[in-house]
Amino acid sequence: MLPSFLSSFFFAFNATCASHSIRLLGTLRANLSRLIIGTVVLGLFAHTLGGGFGSAGTAWFFLSGVIGLGLGDLGTYGALPLLGSRITILVVQCLAAPLAALGEWWWLGTRLSVAQVLCGTAILLGVAVAIMPSRSSPPRVRVRPVGFLYGFIGACGQGLGAALLTRKAVTVAAAAGESVSNVTFSLTSAYERLLAGLAFTLLWFWVLRLLRRLPSSRPEAPADARTPWLWTLANGLAGPVAGVGCYQWALATTPSGVVLPIVATAPLLSIPIAFWLEGDRPSRRSIVGGVIAVAGCVALTLATHRR
Repeated sequence: MLPSFLSSFFFAFNATCASHSIRLLGTLRANLSRLIIGTVVLGLFAHTLGGGFGSAGTAWFFLSGVIGLGLGDLGTYGALPLLGSRITILVVQCLAAPLAALGEWWWLGTRLSVAQVLCGTAILLGVAVAIMPSRSSPPRVRVRPVGFLYGFIGACGQGLGAALLTRKAVTVAAAAGESVSNVTFSLTSAYERLLAGLAFTLLWFWVLRLLRRLPSSRPEAPADARTPWLWTLANGLAGPVAGVGCYQWALATTPSGVVLPIVATAPLLSIPIAFWLEGDRPSRRSIVGGVIAVAGCVALTLATHRR
């Protein structure tokens, strides 16, 4: 359970770093730079202290990276301008967990207890209460129905690609006699996923460039020569390195139906982080939703340890 909570924290911190990086560098450069930084850092570790490409589950990790960090991220980024950030997060996070749990039950035979299902549902309910748009806080964009299709693709990428295929890769590696519950294996598998995701993203942008459909990537704010590299480095280390590394560690030891609801609390954890770094005060509704989600996390932890 600990790596699940660590993953949620690092993804939450990454959200603030990513917003600054996007404003200073533009969406495309910010996204590619974080993938490149994460791949380089984890690659140095994987080919020195880790196992490189020697795992029996490497092919599955590559496929997980293509679908999760490739197609999944493209779906999520495609939904953002059509749904706004809060609806996109709701669609992706609240669909990814049940998709992963159902997929793992159907393919790998992993069953969750009734208590785990109820606690996971309570966590997702808390996330929905905290970030769902309302009349007093409507979406900042004109919501378009096609955005929900992109959001569903993002949810499938995260739930079926990132989580389910990672669990399959771990199963294959464990069957081959590998130790899968250590940090070294987790960071190496995170590198394999990032490398595949980066290759897919670069190929996608190259195709768009050939078709002259590459979107503009202009910065939203004038770049300060002292800060872009700091936020870019933090964006690459917090998400792709620490966040994905802990995510792989969590999935190596815990069913995806338990891990994903906890990881879904990252938007809630980003609220106090934004308040600390930027002075952005949380609303009452976000606090109520946070309390519900935290109570669900505590109950889920207790229910999982009792099994």
